[in-house]
Amino acid sequence: MKNLLAVDFLTKLLSNATDWAINELPGLIIMIISLMVMLRVVRFSVSRLKKVLIRRAEGDENVDEMEVEKRINTLTGIILGATRIVLYSIFIIMLLSKFAIDVGPLLASAGILGLAVGFGAQELVRDYIAGFFILLENQVRTGDVAIINGTSGLVEKIGIRTINLRDFNGTVHIFQNGKINTLANMTKEWSAMVFDIGVAYKENVDQVMGIMKQVGEELQNDPEFGSNIIAPIEVFGLDQFGDSALVIKARLKTKPIQQWAAGREYRRRLKDAFDKQNIEIPFPHTTVYWGEKINPLKLSVTQENKP
Repeated sequence: MKNLLAVDFLTKLLSNATDWAINELPGLIIMIISLMVMLRVVRFSVSRLKKVLIRRAEGDENVDEMEVEKRINTLTGIILGATRIVLYSIFIIMLLSKFAIDVGPLLASAGILGLAVGFGAQELVRDYIAGFFILLENQVRTGDVAIINGTSGLVEKIGIRTINLRDFNGTVHIFQNGKINTLANMTKEWSAMVFDIGVAYKENVDQVMGIMKQVGEELQNDPEFGSNIIAPIEVFGLDQFGDSALVIKARLKTKPIQQWAAGREYRRRLKDAFDKQNIEIPFPHTTVYWGEKINPLKLSVTQENKP
């Protein structure tokens, strides 16, 4: 009797396995093959997209190819990872359905769990989304000098969650991408140094502007500094009447991050040129007025001849 029950159980098990192999296994194999094909297609598409973006960046002389390639690798890696998660999630749901497992309660539980995690990690998600768009829009790159939330410094690292900024004193500031309210890039494509040159009221403005242009031309022709200057100096003219000086505004365009070195050298040369032409650079001073009815104190200096 026991042998008959065992044979009957094995017969049913074999029959069920045969039915499952005939009815369900082909669909499962097709699902696995489809997943593998879609993963390959996604990988190939992202790889092609990366090559196209890098090829376009190589044609632009104003960008750093290494930084662009790192940014593109970061973005394509995020896209590839997110696509893989979506494909694997769909495959697992379909696989559970193949084994007659009700995925409804699982999806509902996953939705509730995801909602709870979403509320707890919304700041983290905001950082990642903001970091993705910072990289996508190429707002700032490693090696740029930027002002973030009022703090200026050199961008040392750009991540998908944070940006590291080192200021002039060497202090490293770390900003969450989602909390960046203002971002000013001082070295994107080209930079500039703006000058507010003050001279005495007695000086001839046209003469001073001519000296400023001459010094700018000499600096641009200098073998050490000229290669970093991308345009002749722009002297805009008399900008304002100061308390003790006429202020003349000018601008010097340079390659990124080179504006400070060029600006310091320009000021040094301009000071020498003003000294040679006896152009007065005024300093703040105060004139005391006694009024018309009050005679100012007069100081008489005499020299006594000694025998």
